[in-house]
Amino acid sequence: MKILLASRNRDKGEEFRELLRGLPVEIVTLESFPGVNPVEEDAPTLEGNALKKAREAFRQTGIPALADDTGLEVPYLNDAPGVYSSRFAGPSATYADNVRKLLHFMRGVPPRRRGARFRAVLAFVPAAGRQEIAEGVVHGVILEAPRGTGGFGYDPVFLPRGESRTYAEMDLDEKNRVSHRGRAMKEMEAILRRYV
Repeated sequence: MKILLASRNRDKGEEFRELLRGLPVEIVTLESFPGVNPVEEDAPTLEGNALKKAREAFRQTGIPALADDTGLEVPYLNDAPGVYSSRFAGPSATYADNVRKLLHFMRGVPPRRRGARFRAVLAFVPAAGRQEIAEGVVHGVILEAPRGTGGFGYDPVFLPRGESRTYAEMDLDEKNRVSHRGRAMKEMEAILRRYV
C-alpha cells in the first residue's frame, strides 16, 4: 500500500519510513508531487493542522495520506511555541533560529520552571470522508544550551523525562523508541494495520 506523507520535510520522511518499516507500505512524500499546492497551517490546534494537511494531500492526489503536526509546549511560556513551533522565530525560520528564540525567552528561568512537553498528532485520510487520529506526548525539560548534533527542530534542547540525553544525542532508533512522534506512530500503526 502506498501512503503519502503530507510533508516536504526530508527529516520527517526519514523518521516515518523508519517508524513504519514493520508494515507493508511504501511511504512517499510531497517531494514526489511538485504539483501539489502547499497547505497553509492556520488551524488553531495541532489536530486541525494535521487533518487539514492530510485531507488536502488526499484530495489532490487520491493517495491515502498521513500528516502530522507537532508542537513543543512550554508552560512557562503559556504553552508557546505550540502550534507555531516550526515558525516560532518567523515564517522562514531555521531550526537554529527557533531554538535561539526559545532559549532567549528561557534565559534565567530556574530548573523547576523549565518543564515542557512535545506533542505529535497524526492524521490519516484513507478515503474521502474518512479520517483517523493518533497522538503522542512526551514530558521533559528545556536545557539552557543545545546538546547533540542529531535530530532536528528543538531536539538539541529538549531532555525527555527519565532520559540522560536529548533527542539530538540519540540515534534515530533510540529517539523513535521514546519520542512523541514514536508514541503517536505506535497508536497509528495499529490503525494502519486495519487498512493494509
